[in-house]
Amino acid sequence: MANQIPVVDYLSLDGAPHLEAQECENCGALYFGRRNACAKCFKPGPFKVRRLADTGTIRGFSIIQRAVPGLTAPYVSALVDLDGGGSVKGNIINTEPSPENIKLGMPVRLATYSLGTDDDGTEAVAFGFQPA
Repeated sequence: MANQIPVVDYLSLDGAPHLEAQECENCGALYFGRRNACAKCFKPGPFKVRRLADTGTIRGFSIIQRAVPGLTAPYVSALVDLDGGGSVKGNIINTEPSPENIKLGMPVRLATYSLGTDDDGTEAVAFGFQPA
């Protein structure tokens, strides 16, 4: 599809889809989205864009049993520690949302999926993680 837009600013669709964080050049702390100052070292930067790993492990998760109309439940919401640094919340996709299939420490890999296409043909792209 020619026109795609990521649903969050830190999902890059340039080349292979990947996540990007702002990295404090003073202390190495990572943040999603623009920062005026570092919450770890309290310095005003500078910050640089850092491409994050596409792989990680599940630190914590919850299986959500109820959802608003239009969303399918159950689904898995997880906190993923990325290999090489950084952590992010994302849904676990492409696997059955059950305690037998999702485990703490489970290796996962970044995956993208379409949320839909608008009348102009622009596709909204989201990210999640799937078992590695």
